[in-house]
Amino acid sequence: MTVSLDTNVLVYAANVGNSDRHRVANEVISRAAAAGGVLTLQSLADFVRVMTVKARLPYFETKRLVDAWRRTFRVYAANEEAFDMALEASASHGLPIFDAILWATARQAGCDVLITEDFQDGRSLGGVTFLNPFEPKNVRRLERVLPKL
Repeated sequence: MTVSLDTNVLVYAANVGNSDRHRVANEVISRAAAAGGVLTLQSLADFVRVMTVKARLPYFETKRLVDAWRRTFRVYAANEEAFDMALEASASHGLPIFDAILWATARQAGCDVLITEDFQDGRSLGGVTFLNPFEPKNVRRLERVLPKL
């Protein structure tokens, strides 16, 4: 099973402000890396924006994290086909366009699961299931998707 991680998982991993989410996010990232998970260029770019603008983390620290993830995960960028799928999903399923592009890119990368707190938990769209790792009821589902190390 192939997974991709949304920006919010990356942000919680870097931000120790919420210790429970920070712990869960770091565990999910480690398990996803071991399982051959993927990241999207969009998630990495959004992470840079959130951390440098909203969290005010210095750029060099943000880049250090991004570079480490780029060495660990395969990174996929949206192409025109993904954009077309995203437009259709946005119109047909009400997804905001940037979420739809993230979904379409993960789908093209062969992902079965998109780990995120922003989409409708448990929903499947085009063969990609959305899984909120911070929802206590999802502990077992998360273990089936990403076995503990």
